[in-house]
Amino acid sequence: MLKNMLKTFWREWGIPFLIVISVLTPLRSAVADYNYIPSGSMQPTLLVGDNVLVNKLAYDLKVPLTTWHIAEWGNPGRGEVVVFYGPRDRTRMVKRVVGTPGDKIEMQDNCLLINGKALNYEPSSPEKDLSPTDREYCEFSYEALSKTPHTIMKMPLAFSVKNFGPIEVPEGKYFLLGDCRDNSNDSRFWGFVDRSDIVGRVEMVLWSKLAWQMTLPSANRLFRRVI
Repeated sequence: MLKNMLKTFWREWGIPFLIVISVLTPLRSAVADYNYIPSGSMQPTLLVGDNVLVNKLAYDLKVPLTTWHIAEWGNPGRGEVVVFYGPRDRTRMVKRVVGTPGDKIEMQDNCLLINGKALNYEPSSPEKDLSPTDREYCEFSYEALSKTPHTIMKMPLAFSVKNFGPIEVPEGKYFLLGDCRDNSNDSRFWGFVDRSDIVGRVEMVLWSKLAWQMTLPSANRLFRRVI
């Protein structure tokens, strides 16, 4: 009796479950995935507790479960937010592309210069979902890194690398920074990122359970496009 029940369970539930897993795993590896945001390095664009959609077909097609490229049809552009494998420990990270191959990058008092031209910065209001603590003693401004400016966050009293360069981005490499310029472990500390280590482009916030709020997932951030 028990043996027949187990056979029935395996036929009706076990096999279909394995089929679904065998289909979804390669899709998640090569087509689309999600990534949890564990730190504040991308504030105010991405907050701790955000879960973002990663478009793995934005630039290329890879062999599922590997970083081997089958075909490429594009490259990360300046200003795009990407997921990549960190050069030091191979953990997945999320940062913004600041420098593409051939660019000369410089920073003066936390303001970027690209190819000798200073970017335009305009004052911005803080992201309303930021915690009160994160808003305190911080400055917010729009950074015109691409056609669509994004908001960055500076912490004037924090010790950080606010000046460097100019440095030239080598062929096949990218220079990445966090939007929270004074609280980000990024290319200022571990250098350039190989093109092959970039997983995909962050498209939107799928859902968010903000770490500082003891509430249900935030409807305000649901399906919010990342710029």
